[in-house]
Amino acid sequence: MVAELRARVFAPVRALVTMLLSVAGVLAAVLVLVSSALVVVGIGRYAVPPAVWLLRKVADAARALVRMAGVDVRRPYGPETSAIGLLKARSTWRDIGWAFIDPVIGTWATALAIAMPLFGVYGAVVQPFVWRANERAGGINSFGPIHVTSTVTALAAIPVGLAMIAAGLYIGPPLLTLRASWSADLLGPSRTTALEERVETLVETRADSAGAQAAELRRIERDLHDGAQARLVALGMSLSNAERLFEEDPEAARNLVIAAREASSRALDQLRDLVRGVHPPVLADRGLADAIRALALDSLLEVEVRSDLPGRPSLPVESAVYFAANELLANTAKHARSATTVAISLHYTNGVLRCVVTDDGPGGADPMNGTGLRGIESRLAIFDGTVEVDSPVSGPTRVQLEVPCAIRSV
Repeated sequence: MVAELRARVFAPVRALVTMLLSVAGVLAAVLVLVSSALVVVGIGRYAVPPAVWLLRKVADAARALVRMAGVDVRRPYGPETSAIGLLKARSTWRDIGWAFIDPVIGTWATALAIAMPLFGVYGAVVQPFVWRANERAGGINSFGPIHVTSTVTALAAIPVGLAMIAAGLYIGPPLLTLRASWSADLLGPSRTTALEERVETLVETRADSAGAQAAELRRIERDLHDGAQARLVALGMSLSNAERLFEEDPEAARNLVIAAREASSRALDQLRDLVRGVHPPVLADRGLADAIRALALDSLLEVEVRSDLPGRPSLPVESAVYFAANELLANTAKHARSATTVAISLHYTNGVLRCVVTDDGPGGADPMNGTGLRGIESRLAIFDGTVEVDSPVSGPTRVQLEVPCAIRSV
């Protein structure tokens, strides 16, 4: 409620800043065009990079305002730095297009967000005190439909002005969001650039997936070789010895058979643990929410799990989110030693599965340090999933996993 009220109160300020950025964008775009024209005489080689830098700074400020309006927009720039490279980049010309087109199609929205509250302030606060002086000077005293010629009509303008202020603050944020949605189409990457980035991401995630699968196969092979296989070999040797001792020393043979039975039980436990590490039975049988609740029961921390999933995603997605949550719980227990409680929530909205893990630890988690969070990012990137980490130094730490997927009802 407080955040919504703050957004409405500051909407006129944001609208004013948006209009000022529009002016700055036009000036920066004109500077880029002039600099590009000077390339033919050589001067532009030195003038284009700073001009484009200035335009990008203005566009970045506009993107920040777009995000404040609740519209997501990505920064589309590449590594180019030379004058020719900058002029060949699609992003440069899209920024120029934004600078000239956005004021044309969006100025009315920001103008309304500014003008209605200001006009209301004039009618409710200024008009009752200046109408006499204005009348003596020969001016016209009118506020909307009210012609102010007396104290009564001046006071009648006050509620109308307050209504204008309320209406302006009410429609301000939606108007800014509408303009932000138009601006995001121009300030974000083009469809071609987005497809190219998507192809690059697929190539990287395919390589990461292949490497992860190879490492997982090596782990399974090592666990089988060092664990269950070794126990089964020892089991076979014990049964061979027991077979030779049946006639000579039945008691010793009996002890060997008992030991072999215990060894077979331990080998079976190891195989179950191995299968549980590949795909936990509780995940296959009961779904993602109950599988994470099982993790919570095994954790040394107090873990609360909330879920409103309407069904089950595909098994690969379930497995990826399950092991990601498992990794996050392990990271919390290992690194956030002062953490005592963890909250895990599972939601599905607009075709996106969200898993949010929050702990009350000291914070300061950095995805660039260690391999845990980077491994989670690689695991989810295969499904176009994302990982967002919010971990201020004073805590708490909040990690949000998002995976686009379909949910099948159960």
